[in-house]
Amino acid sequence: MNQPSRRDRLKPVELLVLSAVMSLFVGLVVLLATREILLAAVFFGIAFIVTLVVMAMFSLSIKPNELEQHEIDDDPERPSGH
Repeated sequence: MNQPSRRDRLKPVELLVLSAVMSLFVGLVVLLATREILLAAVFFGIAFIVTLVVMAMFSLSIKPNELEQHEIDDDPERPSGH
């Protein structure tokens, strides 16, 4: 059985970190503009969730390249269609 590559294992971590950085920026902008910590925390949470969902949807919409498609087609554990 093939083990996932390091890049495949770290992909979710990359999405989480990038989403956290973007939402941290939004939270800091709101904090500096309003000086209210609770409001900044709410905007941080909303921005984190929205950014994470949007980036996950973008990653799902990417078409696999030729090498990835070959690996998908050759996977012996993948059930075949009828």
